[in-house]
Amino acid sequence: MQQRTAFPVRPNPLGCLLLLLMGVWPTAMIGQLAPQTTTASPLPDDRYKADILVIVAHSDDEPAGYLIRAISDQHKRVAVLDGTRSQAGGNEVGYEQAAAIGEVREIEARRALASIGVFNVWFMSGTTDTPGDNVLRSLETWGHGAALEEAVRIVRLTRPEVILTWLPHFVVGENHGDHQASAVIATEAFDLAGDPTAFPEQVSFPRDRKGIGNLTEGLRPWQPEKLYFFSDASQMAFMKEQGPVYSAMDVSPSLHMPYYRAAALEESYYLTQGETGQAAKVALATGNFKYFQLPDRFILGKSLVGGTVTGDIFEGAVRGPIPFAPVCGYRPQVREGISIELGDPWAFYRKFWPAHGIGHLADLMKVPEIGVDPGGTLELPFLLHNDTDQPQSINLSVDLPSGWTEKAAATQYSVRPQDVYPVWFVLTAPTGNGGNWQQITWQAESRGQTVGSVIVKILLNAEDSRAGWGAGSISIR
Repeated sequence: MQQRTAFPVRPNPLGCLLLLLMGVWPTAMIGQLAPQTTTASPLPDDRYKADILVIVAHSDDEPAGYLIRAISDQHKRVAVLDGTRSQAGGNEVGYEQAAAIGEVREIEARRALASIGVFNVWFMSGTTDTPGDNVLRSLETWGHGAALEEAVRIVRLTRPEVILTWLPHFVVGENHGDHQASAVIATEAFDLAGDPTAFPEQVSFPRDRKGIGNLTEGLRPWQPEKLYFFSDASQMAFMKEQGPVYSAMDVSPSLHMPYYRAAALEESYYLTQGETGQAAKVALATGNFKYFQLPDRFILGKSLVGGTVTGDIFEGAVRGPIPFAPVCGYRPQVREGISIELGDPWAFYRKFWPAHGIGHLADLMKVPEIGVDPGGTLELPFLLHNDTDQPQSINLSVDLPSGWTEKAAATQYSVRPQDVYPVWFVLTAPTGNGGNWQQITWQAESRGQTVGSVIVKILLNAEDSRAGWGAGSISIR
């Protein structure tokens, strides 16, 4: 008997069409054409979801009092990104320095934050402490682009509603370049994390998530909702009515202690650092919590979900993603004639703030300010602009208060057409009179006419003032 031939695995397409039209379909084909069952597409990893992401420069920078309130009594989830491992700092308890102190301070930070319920803590790679006052120098030594890429990655991983960071502004007491660098990067990350064209490799799905060798990261774009700044400026008047204020004297309902004491307990882990860990240790031993009893003050950078300026940080916040909100970006200033302005960080911020939708920071103080110790050296940068079509000779003079001296320098500058000339002034402050404000005026003249002036307020620091990072001199180099 002739053996019956089985239906071929790959039938002729025309034959299959005829069978379909006749209402006949081979049973052997049904299983082959049935849809394949797949596993559900995974959601973003909820273990790393945060309500608040804190982006700061160093371990111990976090606003501990407010974070304790948010975590313990408002049940918010918090994550922290430190810009450095504080490798350039001193050590109050041992000889460990350089790379070793960075390792120590990372552990101090992880233990301190874990004590209040923060377990997702990251440190930027390749960055280092940059002693000095110039945000631009810190951004350079951090590797601005690489640091921003990391910050955007952490925003997309943690998907926060709120970002808290240092104030991107040069004010007396808050003139640490690293603090401001973390603020600049946090602001940029706020504006870029929701943009799928920014670091697109981060938001491209991997081909095989369970395999190895995937080169893209599988994150999702994320637009944070609210951006707040904080500061440890010597004078806080400029922060009035600029954002919410939280009293450290309030008693935590869950911890049954005032927030100042809870903050001191958290900061007591930073024993290598005198102004935090050692100060907290003394406060806990003596009961003198003066430094820790200061309120937590914030400045509203911007909100994409409404709310009032001084309302609670989470006022108006919504759960889940919101649409990407692009910022206007940099728009060049139209200049005419001859002009003078403060350079470096001041010139940068005048461009940065409006580009990122936080132009109101320019109104925090009408006159630039800086602090210097009595007898210290003050170095300030200026930019002379010639926006004419002819070369211009510009005379620059300074009106100094009594006791100040100026290092000999040129007073007349030849500036090419449509060009800018950078100038540095080096001054020595008088001795004594600590704690007093003074005012210095620079004036530019050309062809016998005044073409511009710059006024700067100077605080001669009192002996115990925290204004100015470092001792003696303030240099924006």
